[in-house]
Amino acid sequence: MGSDKQIITENILGYPVIIANVADAVSITCSWLETSQKKCSYFVCANPHSLELAHADLAFDQAIKGASLIIPDGIGISIASKISGGQIRGRITGSDMFYQLSAQLNRQNSGKSYFFLGSSNHVLAKLKSLMSQDYPNIPVVGTYSPPFKDKFTNEDNHQMVEAINRANPDVLWVGMTAPKQEKWIFQNKEKLNVSVVGPIGAVFDFYSGTVKRPGIFFQRLGLEWLTRFVKEPRRLWQRNMVSNPRFILRVLASRYNNQQA
Repeated sequence: MGSDKQIITENILGYPVIIANVADAVSITCSWLETSQKKCSYFVCANPHSLELAHADLAFDQAIKGASLIIPDGIGISIASKISGGQIRGRITGSDMFYQLSAQLNRQNSGKSYFFLGSSNHVLAKLKSLMSQDYPNIPVVGTYSPPFKDKFTNEDNHQMVEAINRANPDVLWVGMTAPKQEKWIFQNKEKLNVSVVGPIGAVFDFYSGTVKRPGIFFQRLGLEWLTRFVKEPRRLWQRNMVSNPRFILRVLASRYNNQQA
């Protein structure tokens, strides 16, 4: 992990998660735009479910650990930090990173450009239209809707990378859901001619209005997961009823083992 700005991290089950607020994370990301010379720095959003998946998935584990910045997305990360005597208290979501970085780049009017990879052409068209209204100083130089399949072929990857590099964006936003998006970035980062990559999953749907994000009240209380679970219990059952408790148990075991050492 590296940046011109100092990054202070905390070990959460072997992953160096940043101790910072949203403004700090965005400032670090902006520093990549200023200094990286298209070296493809990327951040990942760590939550209990993603870290549990990575515990049993080497490719996902490598993708998370290969990131330039791991941000604490999910109230469970804050709970884990507290159990371990750490300092992480707030959460930084993919939405936070997208909106805050966009607001800052739009104010700076530096001409830094975006590319959106993921979702459907319908959603991508909405994103491009909204960007021109909300952040007119950030040009969207391209979008690409990849094929909807579990695993991309080499030709699929080649076409995506070619489309991105041809557009020559500064920031690439990837919305394929985890762990697919993180694995794709890690697999292709050496080929991408971009400064910053942000895997932000559902933010494509939230921003386009395709899916309504839970209200600010639930976001501030760290209960965003609960409202989404109530709406989609079948899809989110494993995440909330299996991954989250298992993650906390591993944190407790780690704390106990460290105390005994």
